[in-house]
Amino acid sequence: MNKMTDKSRRKFIGNAAIAGVASLFLSVKDLKAAIADEPGKKLKNGAVILFQGDSITDGNRGRNEDPNHIMGHGYAFSIASRIGADYPEKKYKFYNRGISANKVIDLEKRWQADTLDLKPDVLSILVGVNDANSVVFNRQPSVSVEQYQEVYEALLEQTRALFPEIILVLCEPFVLKVGRMNEKWEASYSDMLKRQAIVRKLSQKYDTVFVGFQEVFDKACEKVPCDYWIWDGVHPTVPGHELMAREWMKQVGKRISF
Repeated sequence: MNKMTDKSRRKFIGNAAIAGVASLFLSVKDLKAAIADEPGKKLKNGAVILFQGDSITDGNRGRNEDPNHIMGHGYAFSIASRIGADYPEKKYKFYNRGISANKVIDLEKRWQADTLDLKPDVLSILVGVNDANSVVFNRQPSVSVEQYQEVYEALLEQTRALFPEIILVLCEPFVLKVGRMNEKWEASYSDMLKRQAIVRKLSQKYDTVFVGFQEVFDKACEKVPCDYWIWDGVHPTVPGHELMAREWMKQVGKRISF
């Protein structure tokens, strides 16, 4: 009564075969995903790791070759000290070329000397808060959202064309409702959101590491008041820079095997 006909038997066997093949492809897909999560490219000995940006990166760095002050006293210093201490045999070279008050148009003017001429293997960029403030607080020359994207992308295009294998790290600019940022918070945050979206978009287009600092600080503010992490809405405190260093290492570690 419940015996299979030849037709139903063939259909059953066919469906089973399809299911088996599907499970095989799923396994391959899962395997690829697992491989993608493994640390990626190994840096060569003597690789150049360059930090570029504004005052947050600058960290009051020295302007000569004095090794005590050359990396400043911010997140770039923390990152370089960690990697340098953990992998001394690699002899990595760290450079900090952040300059206080810089906007993306300032980076453009010094890009050849302070970026391309250093021939970086890893280039980390954090810029945007001064660009946003130039519009919100009418600080000339102002940099519109459109100009910010245009110049930023041109710098990435130029760099990738010259160094096809370079690992780019785009750091999200950020702001908190603290200190002077309270004056025009809605306008500041609205403008910053647009620039953050641009950095995310460029990161996807150029297949870069993306370091989302805004979320890191927003979550940290759930534990203690925001001014513990960023004293004036823009510049991180010592603990704030440590949060940045940890997030940078976490995200970059997904792409690079030091």
